[in-house]
Amino acid sequence: MTLSWLSIARLGLVQMCLGAIVVLTTSTLNRLMVVELALPAVLPGLLVALHYGIQITRPQWGFRSDTGGNRTVWIIGGMVALALGGLGAALGVMAFADSFALGLTVSIVAYALIGLGVGASGTSLLALLATATAPRRRAAAATITWLMMIAGIAITAATVGAFLDPYTPALLLRIVVIVTGGAVLLTVLAVIGIERGIEARPEPEPVPFMDGLREVWAEPRARNFTLFVFLSMTAYFMQELILEPYAGLVFAFTPGQSTQLSGAQNGGVFLGMLTVGIAATGLRVGSLRAWVVAGCLGSAASLGLIAMLGQAGPAAPLIPAVVALGVFNGMFAVAAIGAMMALASEGRETREGTRMGLWGAAQAIAAGFGGLAGAGAVDVLRRVLADDATAFGTVFVAEAALFLAAAALAARIMEGRAPRASLVPGE
Repeated sequence: MTLSWLSIARLGLVQMCLGAIVVLTTSTLNRLMVVELALPAVLPGLLVALHYGIQITRPQWGFRSDTGGNRTVWIIGGMVALALGGLGAALGVMAFADSFALGLTVSIVAYALIGLGVGASGTSLLALLATATAPRRRAAAATITWLMMIAGIAITAATVGAFLDPYTPALLLRIVVIVTGGAVLLTVLAVIGIERGIEARPEPEPVPFMDGLREVWAEPRARNFTLFVFLSMTAYFMQELILEPYAGLVFAFTPGQSTQLSGAQNGGVFLGMLTVGIAATGLRVGSLRAWVVAGCLGSAASLGLIAMLGQAGPAAPLIPAVVALGVFNGMFAVAAIGAMMALASEGRETREGTRMGLWGAAQAIAAGFGGLAGAGAVDVLRRVLADDATAFGTVFVAEAALFLAAAALAARIMEGRAPRASLVPGE
């Protein structure tokens, strides 16, 4: 028995919870450190890079879920770790106001927990989807679950932004407790019983982890797709840590307004994913490769516009440009996600979790590297150029160039088949 549509939607709730907690650390807490606490942007960049760097363990989590026969335990346990990390990150921001050393220590532990939680829960969830979803439903399942994750990010950012003004540390802590506690409870309710209702799968051969990983890396399609994920995700995440500080420093947004800006961006991502899901899967318009390329090119153009608006001053329409960036980001991402779901079940059987872990690790490393590179470059350029708008704009233009390179790579390695076919790298 495979996953029903209801079960797929329930697992999507777990993705929603993952996004809801992570967005607090990458948007709200990041902005508070840079603007309200006047800390260098590279500090939250390093902390976010830490949680992404720890996700290099994703192949190990996927391998364990392949061989353990119980992905539910890893999904719930990972969410608990993520919730504790999110709460600790908020406490770290509060501690920075009194002691830099204490704030840094608490934050390091918290962001390490976030990385472990996302790795364990997210990888096991995707592996369960890849192994238990009927092949004809995989593309739709990928779209549904990622739309729900983006919805969780957008709703959380918008809601937190609305309640966070006027900002106080006590208010921040109350909001984070509600979000993290609610995420754990919803995850337990969403995932309990699902795995017992699906068809049992054979256990993979009992080989050491590194041998299993080498088996997957030897597959040309898995290897080529890993390289594409790294380049495209580096471009995707470069603006993650600098967009809200940009809004605060250049456009005079309040903490609540900049958090709502993040919600608007992720609302655009949701719209972009929904557009591709309807057009490519329902109406069968355009190949998935074409959607990936179009999303990358549109993202590059939107970033160029965002950079130009900084030169126009605080009255410039930043929000529509950020929403456009989100739409094109979503277009690019959903097609790549569909490819990931399809490719996870190709090649050597019973290694779905290991493949998902490999691509998740590539994404996490790229996200950490991209976010840190963007934040570090902004710090350097703000000192050299002495103009915030030009400093941030230069980084946005560099990110646009990476999106152009990702579009060129996608056009070269991905097959331009009909929309119902999988998006697969060439041999």
